Amino acid sequence: MKKSSKWVLFMAAFYAMTASPAFANVEAAAAKVGGTSNLSFYTSVALVAAIAMAAAAIGVGFAQSNAVKAAVEGIARNPGASGKILSTLLIGLAMIESLAIYVLVIALILLFANPFIKFLG
Repeated sequence: MKKSSKWVLFMAAFYAMTASPAFANVEAAAAKVGGTSNLSFYTSVALVAAIAMAAAAIGVGFAQSNAVKAAVEGIARNPGASGKILSTLLIGLAMIESLAIYVLVIALILLFANPFIKFLG
């Protein structure tokens, strides 16, 4: 098994183990109060937004490091093309970074202007 696939499996197991006790405690607290609670919904929304942002940051970090690595190798092989490589690199880095910004916007929408609130009973 590759090192990267072991890391992904470890992170998935970690998220699975930490999420279930959190949801169990929320349901137990709602049962103690004697009513139904939307706290589990808000907890799950916050958890999903945090996981999505973390995954986006990890993906963007890997993508940007690969792009910079390739640009530096290209400049090392052909120093005369450094201007074209640099401009293409900057445009590519901006496109890659926009993916994380899209995830941030969606996470903020889910946290503060959640469109799924109307489906709660």
